Amino acid sequence: MREFIIGKNDAGQRLDKFLHKLMPSIPDSMLYKGLRKECVRLHGKHAKDAGVKLNEGDVLKLYYNDEFFEKIADDSFKKLNPKLDIVYEDENIILVDKPQGLCVHEDEDGNNATLIDYIKCYIWKKGEYDPDKEQSFAPALCNRIDRNTRGIVIAAKNAEALRIMNEKIKNREIEKYYICVVDGIMKEKNGELRAYLRRDEHKKQVYVYHNPTEGAKTIITAYKVLYEGKGRSLLEVLLKTGRTHQIRAHFAFIGHPLIGDGKYGKNDINKAAGVFRQSLCSHRLKFSFKTDAGCLDYLQDREFAIGEIPFYELVK
Repeated sequence: MREFIIGKNDAGQRLDKFLHKLMPSIPDSMLYKGLRKECVRLHGKHAKDAGVKLNEGDVLKLYYNDEFFEKIADDSFKKLNPKLDIVYEDENIILVDKPQGLCVHEDEDGNNATLIDYIKCYIWKKGEYDPDKEQSFAPALCNRIDRNTRGIVIAAKNAEALRIMNEKIKNREIEKYYICVVDGIMKEKNGELRAYLRRDEHKKQVYVYHNPTEGAKTIITAYKVLYEGKGRSLLEVLLKTGRTHQIRAHFAFIGHPLIGDGKYGKNDINKAAGVFRQSLCSHRLKFSFKTDAGCLDYLQDREFAIGEIPFYELVK
């Protein structure tokens, strides 16, 4: 029998989710069979409801085989020398300006030394995170951007901040602004583009259509022109919907591909510009909460941005 006391970072999640994190190697069938067979006791009573929410201070007694509690500790992040460009930080969240070329998470090619590893190491060295004392939580990213896109990424330092931030992002209560450079001069100096985007998981590529298409979702991309020069336009873009590769694919679709984009752009244009990573940066965000934000309510209406306008040299 193993006994666990639910801590602050464990609270608020479903019982079965917590058990999966606590015993990552246990098969689903065995975990749920244990719930039925009184292998899980909450405050001394049989806990058979997999969806019950855990509270701080709850006492769990688990009657599963010891082998399922053995975790493979991944402390490789402790060996890193974190190099972070921090835009903002407090006790709950950290905003980091991710450079081009750095993966946010380990990818299918096994790239390590990712952004989340650097952030874990940074917080650990500050004494704000101890993986040995956590039962189910680790600092986590709330949003992602492509490897070759620069920009602000939000990370949560505790479970409550992660839950709230994920909810706000899902409900479009955080405005994310991007800077990009596109080929050509935009006819309309500001506007809102609408189309339909379909994702091909096998090819890891998206396709854009004028009209509704099976499997495609609506995309809305608002923009304004900041500068023009060298036959190019530097834009600030506000995503009204957040689809995979939305900005890159949408502007390519209307005949203005991003400079440096090897997937949706044009090789001859990229070669002429001497740019081979998409000129795209998530440079500014604003917290525009429409509902209560709990422990993050102090962020309401606050805005954060990186220090300069990126890619300006491509149009001046």
